[in-house]
Amino acid sequence: MSAAATALAPPARPGPRRGARRVLPGFNLTLGYTLLYLSLVVLIPLSALVFKTLSLSWPEFWAAVSSPRVLASYRLTFGASFLAALVNVVTGLLVAWVLVRYEFPGKKIADALVDLPFALPTAVAGIALTAILAGNGWIGQFLEPHGIQIAFQPAGVVVALIFIGLPFVVRTVQPVLEDTEKELEEAAACLGANRWQTFWRVIFPAIAPALLTGFAMAFARAVGEYGSVIFIAGNMPMVSEITPLIIIGKLEQYDYAGATAVASVMLLISFVLLLVINGLQTWQRRRMGGV
Repeated sequence: MSAAATALAPPARPGPRRGARRVLPGFNLTLGYTLLYLSLVVLIPLSALVFKTLSLSWPEFWAAVSSPRVLASYRLTFGASFLAALVNVVTGLLVAWVLVRYEFPGKKIADALVDLPFALPTAVAGIALTAILAGNGWIGQFLEPHGIQIAFQPAGVVVALIFIGLPFVVRTVQPVLEDTEKELEEAAACLGANRWQTFWRVIFPAIAPALLTGFAMAFARAVGEYGSVIFIAGNMPMVSEITPLIIIGKLEQYDYAGATAVASVMLLISFVLLLVINGLQTWQRRRMGGV
C-alpha cells in the first residue's frame, strides 16, 4: 500500500482490552446466578415432590391418583380451568380492544379495575362471589326461581376462575394491540375488505401469539387456584370438589405420600398442556414469519 493510501485510510479502532471492566456482569456469572435461583425456587421443591411420591409402590400410587373421587376432581379442575380460559380469551380480547381503540369517560378507572383480581385476596373474591351468586344473593335470588344455580355448583367454580384469570389475557393482548399498525387496517379497507375480513386477516394473525400466551397464563393460574374456589364451590365430593382441596384434605390426614402423588399428576398434566401451548405459539410465530 502506498504512503498516500495509508494516509487516507481511516484509523483502526482499538479493540477491547483484555482486562476491561464491563457495566453488566459476564455470561458465566449471570448464568450461575440464574441456575442457582431456579434450583432453589423451582427444581429443589419439585424434586422433593417427586422423591416423596417415589416412596409409594406402584399399586399404592395408582390407588391414590385413580380413585373415583380424585378422578372427579381432575375433571372439574382441568375442565373448569380450560372453559374459564376460553371465556377469558374472548372477553379479554374485547376488554383490551375497548381500552386501546376507544376513548370514553372513566377509561382510566376501567383500566385500573382490570388489575383488581391481582391485588384482591383470593379468599375475599370467593366470599364476594358467593354472597352475590348464592340463592339469597343480589343476583342469585333472581336466578334460583328459574332453576339456575351457580353458587355451590361447578358453574360457580367456572365463574371464580374467570374472575381471577381475566387480567392475564387483557394485559397480554393490550400492548400488542397498541403496537399494531393501523395503516394495515386502512390499507385493507381501501382494498375492499369489510370489518370481519380486516380483523381475521390483518389483526388476528398479529395478536394470535399474545392470545395463546394469555390463554396459557389464565389456564395455569386457574389450575392451581384454591382460595376463591373453595367458598363458592360448595366442596361436595364427586360434584364440586377441586383437586387442590383433595391435596389439602390428604395433608390434613397426614397422608403426605398420597398428597404428593396427586400433586405429581397435576404437575405432569399441567406441564404437558403448557408444552403443547408453547409449541402452538412457536408454530404461529414461524408461520407469521414465513408469510
